[in-house]
Amino acid sequence: MRKKLYKVFLIAGSEPLGSAGIQADIKAVSACGAYAAGALTTIVDEDTHKVKSVFTLPVESVVGQASSFLGDLGAECIKTGMLYSKELVTAIASLLKEYPSIPKVIDPVMVASSGFQLIKDDAVKAYMDCLFEQASIITPNRHEAELLLGHKLGNLEELKALSRWGNTVVVKSMDRHCEGTDAISIMGSASSGKYLYDWFYDPASGKAVSFVKPFVDTNNLNGTGDTFASAIAAYIALGSGVAEAVSRAEVFIYEALCRGREYVFGDFYGPVMPFYSNFNQ
Repeated sequence: MRKKLYKVFLIAGSEPLGSAGIQADIKAVSACGAYAAGALTTIVDEDTHKVKSVFTLPVESVVGQASSFLGDLGAECIKTGMLYSKELVTAIASLLKEYPSIPKVIDPVMVASSGFQLIKDDAVKAYMDCLFEQASIITPNRHEAELLLGHKLGNLEELKALSRWGNTVVVKSMDRHCEGTDAISIMGSASSGKYLYDWFYDPASGKAVSFVKPFVDTNNLNGTGDTFASAIAAYIALGSGVAEAVSRAEVFIYEALCRGREYVFGDFYGPVMPFYSNFNQ
């Protein structure tokens, strides 16, 4: 009897290090047990020190790649990464409307962890105008969440505002617990005493959670957000509900970070280790 492949279709940029963008997406989806395919949006030239240039592919090429796969094979989940321009966001939103039954993980790659804005304001507005309404979940980091709100993210009501398009939301790497949410500990206590918190809210169920994770002291964290969002997409594709997929992805990314810190990769920012179970213990 022939087996089913549980497919995640990725729409994201490429970079040469293999630690972020669609390379990280493919590794995470594969490590979590689903089948990864995708369309390229940009080609980024970078080393472990800095981004040097970004080449954007024509919008029609990106849409064509996605149409070819989805029209032929479909997918159990779609995950978007860097969508560099208003035109591309709008075109992808239009395409994805043709597949309303496929769950969608929208990772709004807008602001780097340093706080540097990566895309133009009109592209941010396009996300809010036409793409988020299709999302099963959005996965902004703290800076992206605050860009979308237009002010600091400080409490549960503001977290709920990020679900105003009908989507579930998880905000990554907050520095404190969110008042009014349940605390769920990931992987025990921190020897350093320092923790990070991911704030989660599901408007359908009203579930509100702060995932509490011991801080991992490492420079090997390039592509952490890509890896986390892609793990969520993989678990959704494999049949988990959104809340369960987030919980499983929280454990996965924490393990990938912990194992990644054991390796040397250039002088600055290196990768997490999504295939941690395949490497020597």
